Amino acid sequence: MALDRRTFLGTSAATGAAVALAGATSTPAAAAEAVAGGASAAGAKTYAFTVMGTTDLHGNVFNWDYFTDKEFDDKAHNDVGLAKISTLVNQVRAEKGRRNTLLIDAGDTIQGTQLSYYYAKVDPITARRGPVHPMAQAMNAIGYDAAALGNHEFNYGIPVLRKFEEQCDFPLLGANALDAKTLRPAFPPYSMHRLRTPHGRDVKVAVLGLTNPGIAIWDKANVQGKMTFPGLEEQAAKYVPRLRSLGADVVIVSAHSGSSGTSSYGDQLPYIENAAGLVAEQVPGIDAILVGHAHTEIPEYRVRNKATGKDVVLSEPLKWGQRLTLFDFELTWAKGCWSVSKVSARVLNSNAAVEDPEIVGLLSDEHRKVVAYVNQVIGTSTQAMSSGDGPVKDVAIIDLINHVQAETVKGALAGTEWGALPVLSQASCFSRTAAIPAGQVTIRDAAGLYPFENTLEARLLTGAQIKDYLEYSAKYYVRTAPGDVVDPAKLTNAEGTPDYNYDAVYGLTYDIDVSEPVGSRISGLSFQGKPVDPAAQFVLAVNNYRASGGGNFPHVPQSKQLWANSDEIRNTIIQWVKAKGTVDPAQFASVDWRLTRAGTPVF
Repeated sequence: MALDRRTFLGTSAATGAAVALAGATSTPAAAAEAVAGGASAAGAKTYAFTVMGTTDLHGNVFNWDYFTDKEFDDKAHNDVGLAKISTLVNQVRAEKGRRNTLLIDAGDTIQGTQLSYYYAKVDPITARRGPVHPMAQAMNAIGYDAAALGNHEFNYGIPVLRKFEEQCDFPLLGANALDAKTLRPAFPPYSMHRLRTPHGRDVKVAVLGLTNPGIAIWDKANVQGKMTFPGLEEQAAKYVPRLRSLGADVVIVSAHSGSSGTSSYGDQLPYIENAAGLVAEQVPGIDAILVGHAHTEIPEYRVRNKATGKDVVLSEPLKWGQRLTLFDFELTWAKGCWSVSKVSARVLNSNAAVEDPEIVGLLSDEHRKVVAYVNQVIGTSTQAMSSGDGPVKDVAIIDLINHVQAETVKGALAGTEWGALPVLSQASCFSRTAAIPAGQVTIRDAAGLYPFENTLEARLLTGAQIKDYLEYSAKYYVRTAPGDVVDPAKLTNAEGTPDYNYDAVYGLTYDIDVSEPVGSRISGLSFQGKPVDPAAQFVLAVNNYRASGGGNFPHVPQSKQLWANSDEIRNTIIQWVKAKGTVDPAQFASVDWRLTRAGTPVF
């Protein structure tokens, strides 16, 4: 599919309405037709089709890591990107017959790589005569039929999202993304697809899109007063009966929501963040759910619906285009209608596929531009720094993030009534592979420290609140008794806590006793050599995700906001390096926190 990258605008569905899409766009092979439609031994007419699904693509088109400037690889030798997914999709369509397949996505599409960042911020798609977003180009060329909205779709603001929507040949669905004033859908809630069969009437497949209520917290600055996001179960219960009344033979939900039934924002919203399993359990009439958001791999997971007693099949393909989900449906024609007789799910690994030459050729120019951009030299470093030990040790590269944040907040508050207060800063080890080399430092080196589009805020907290904050953060460590062998690989991520939800606080000194129970681990908490006064006031330089409740850390969301910036923290780091010219850890790095057991350092 050839696209004029400058003038192509694609087609966009009208908001709040169903979108009719043709599922049959090519003639399948005779063998595929025979598989798709036939008669059972008992003489019943049958039809089989496959729905393919991706999720959490996060701006990955190619199997390339822009932060390391080389092909992506991990310990499991996964590959990433739509170019490889395209090859798998072509293989499935060749096997099943294109008219017997659909391709959908469960959200988080336009944020996550420097490729997606470049076309949101550096050469933005919203500019007059701006480019077509690489993700829109690739997904159009592959032939997606529908995609749900993810929470990260809102990171760059609604205008960028609307432009991306305009550039897509398929609808962006969000039944629980409502206009804040009218409470009507701000995006199409669902799409309806017609699959032609060898006998009987066509099969009508409805795809209902649901997004994450956490958008109201995580992207408050972009959506407050503009959109509201009710719970997934509520909106599914509203729309699934409607879809059935419109003649849907099959109902599939594409949900940017995990299956665990948990939330990372506590009780700040009356809705569940990871609600896909609850939707399956509570809302009758759903056949399958494509799960997103959680970045986990679930080939097939069955949930019994309480009302019908029937299984709903869930599947979540691994993030970034590492997997492609296949939902295989078998239908039977009886009494003038189609009914689902069997559903199964599995995933394909994209590392077994080569990159589709069509996608490579389509976006090679955009790829080269971004590679050149991220390799621009912005300064030098007196020594190499690595985040490899960041989860268990106070390392210089995390101190660099915190130092830049604290210095930025101090400058912003200078001359104000808060200017004399001590400034602390929080940061996480977002990537265990981030590194600053000795010698020349590039944009990709600096940006690699902060892969998220978070912005910076200043919040007012007391010493007691800071201690609570640190105690909560320290739940990240697995309790390990004195004398037990310590394996650093097994010491972290207790109860599934991700690295980005463990914060080190810069500007204080303290110990974390991992032999103690959660809530009683912080000792020796000091500021400038003196014990922290519980009543003392501090300014905390904190990212907007944490400030808005991300990770459910205590006190910060309710605290007084003293200042906020609209620029990404990674841009602040890049500009700081440019301004300084030289990065010297001797000027900002020190070991201020450590892990202990009964007073003895772990390392």
